[in-house]
Amino acid sequence: MQIVTLATVATEFLDRPGYAAKTRHSYEITLLPLLAQYGSTPIELLTRPTLEDYLNSLTHLAYTTHRRHQAIVQSLLNFAVERNYLKANPLAHLKQRKPDSSKGEHSSDQTIRYLRPEQLQQLYAAVRTDARLNALVHLLHRSGARIAEILALDLAEVDLEQRKFQVIGKGNKQRWCFYSADAAKALANYLHYYRHPNHTALFTAQQPYSGTVSRLSYATFYKDWKRLTLTCSQLSDVRIHDLRHTFATERVGLMGIEELRALMGHEHIQTTLRYQKVTSARAEIVAKQALTQLISSTT
Repeated sequence: MQIVTLATVATEFLDRPGYAAKTRHSYEITLLPLLAQYGSTPIELLTRPTLEDYLNSLTHLAYTTHRRHQAIVQSLLNFAVERNYLKANPLAHLKQRKPDSSKGEHSSDQTIRYLRPEQLQQLYAAVRTDARLNALVHLLHRSGARIAEILALDLAEVDLEQRKFQVIGKGNKQRWCFYSADAAKALANYLHYYRHPNHTALFTAQQPYSGTVSRLSYATFYKDWKRLTLTCSQLSDVRIHDLRHTFATERVGLMGIEELRALMGHEHIQTTLRYQKVTSARAEIVAKQALTQLISSTT
């Protein structure tokens, strides 16, 4: 029986399609200290106490950076489970490190960035002439899926009639994503006129010189995204992931928080509840604007 080491699993983990170059490099840097200590260790021999001791030894990291390290290590182990190298993730349900007040650390709500209606209008206008990008933006906004999840899809995995597809998200969790009629129209246009038929991927790309058809990479998509958004004044600082935040923010109050949690694939309900705070903040701004208008109209 072949022994699979942590280093072997990490190599396969980092070689997965869909990573941007900067993301892959960031993951490599994060995993290097762990691999330096346990890279040659068979993956099945890495116990929870051993891994907890490793994470606890990273006392030089700020708590936010420490949480990111832990999340990446847990993702690596989830990948090992997915590949049947492990029966279960030894770090499953491990609590994250809390802020250390003696170091001046404190917890705060991470700012959720979402697109305003006028930004969405400008974005859709910008991508209208690019069928592939138009379909991708529609799917990202209307389904709430992550870009890596959509780029990993094969055409056969999309139910075009029911307008839904299934993805495997963070924590190896499987969930259904649903999209709207306008997204279906954009996708149908791309599939009929622009998708390369001799490949299994939903979104394809063709090399300009060799003519080789492959799955659309994140790097190519990101290049197209920046090319179009940088020329728009209201979109210059908009991130791809902001479309997922927009999806969630738009649905708070229109459905139960547990249903939204399921659609987003969040492990913890607290993550989903952050969008309620965003909606409350928006409501406060609108209420103050309305009050100002009412006062001005009566004076």
